[in-house]
Amino acid sequence: MADLSQLVKAYDVRGVVPDQWDIPLAEIFGAAFATVTGADAVVIGHDMRPSSPGLSDAFARGAASRGADVTRIGLCSTDELYFASGRLGLPGAMFTASHNPAQYNGIKMCRAGAAPVGQDTGLADIRTLAETWLETGIPAGADVPGTIGDRDVLGDYADCLRSLVDLSGMRPLKVVVDAGNGMGGHTVPTVLAGLPVDLVPMYFELDGTFPNHEANPLDPKNLVDLQARVRETGADIGLAFDGDADRCFAVDERGEAVPPSAVTALVAARELAAHPGATIIHNLITSRSVPEVVKEHGGIPVRTRVGHSFIKQEMAATGAVFGGEHSAHYYFRDFWNADTGMLAALHLLAALGRQDGPLSALVAGYDRYASSGEINSTVDDQAGRTGAVRAAFAGQAGVTFDELDGLTVSAADWWFNLRASNTEPLLRLNVEAADDDAVARIRDQVLALVRG
Repeated sequence: MADLSQLVKAYDVRGVVPDQWDIPLAEIFGAAFATVTGADAVVIGHDMRPSSPGLSDAFARGAASRGADVTRIGLCSTDELYFASGRLGLPGAMFTASHNPAQYNGIKMCRAGAAPVGQDTGLADIRTLAETWLETGIPAGADVPGTIGDRDVLGDYADCLRSLVDLSGMRPLKVVVDAGNGMGGHTVPTVLAGLPVDLVPMYFELDGTFPNHEANPLDPKNLVDLQARVRETGADIGLAFDGDADRCFAVDERGEAVPPSAVTALVAARELAAHPGATIIHNLITSRSVPEVVKEHGGIPVRTRVGHSFIKQEMAATGAVFGGEHSAHYYFRDFWNADTGMLAALHLLAALGRQDGPLSALVAGYDRYASSGEINSTVDDQAGRTGAVRAAFAGQAGVTFDELDGLTVSAADWWFNLRASNTEPLLRLNVEAADDDAVARIRDQVLALVRG
């Protein structure tokens, strides 16, 4: 029997097909989802992985067996599924394993209006029901099963995104886009249609076996092809999307990666120009430049834990107009508080296209510090190693600690966060400082304690 403790994560379902889960289990998940949400209708989408159509169809049958009418939107990005959930007012399920290798698949679930479903908001209940029904079988369903129908929302999704950014007055831009054989190859042509953009596509063929590189732009090695193509073509900007195209990474005209924190700060400044005095959410691993820029533009920065459920909850609680994470997830109040890398990309294009300078000059004011990027260490005793790090820094003058999410240690000109993985025996380290030498010094000191 499938081990759902390994399959159901903090925010989604994720595992190897068919070793960890399969079509019969997907049908059980569909029935459990409809039961827990109490929905009389749901919307379902899927990515380009070979296993996605079969799994999503099984989920649809399970939901319909409980009396829920199912709208299938077919191939889509995760933020397109969030759009459908928000626009149609329906709970939704997206079949994707994001940037994971081809043998993986998963389900990202939301309530009506794209509200997140995580461990504390229904996912634990879905798991409990699924575990029971794995042993007993799904009980008799509704007297009248729900219907299953199809709907294309790609055009409406693109129209919605373009309505949220002032794209007028843009100069012509040459834009290289690396879709990584993921869903960006499906959505980008429609979203950018009609804009003054000379699009140079890379790996737009939908292929869930990822023949060119992993669809994970957070790993620098997966940006190498994009960086080279930007330089070769003399492009103004390069954009890279992950497998389900909900995250977007940027490369400037020199082929240098633009940190997601700089994108967060830039978009925050644009949103504050439209919404003076508004609240902006950032997680605790984003650069110090983000709250600095927010304050400089008259906004209110609010710091949160890492993870989309925390960001979305805080956005709802504060009425924030925008939120950003170090991992290139960008959240917008006008997009049901959901994350959409495509909308962040449109903001970048609009900002770049309304001025004559290069992207590197545009983002320079938002990229103020040196950083290590995320460094993972495999450790057996996460709590013990974290305690050793805290003890080592406890005696230093001017050093402060907080434990909002893991351990954050701060000084006047540097900070670092050490955070345990929810799913693996890892400690994740992020360091930021005034310059590269300071980053290296703090990084090496912490890693010696973590790995020693």
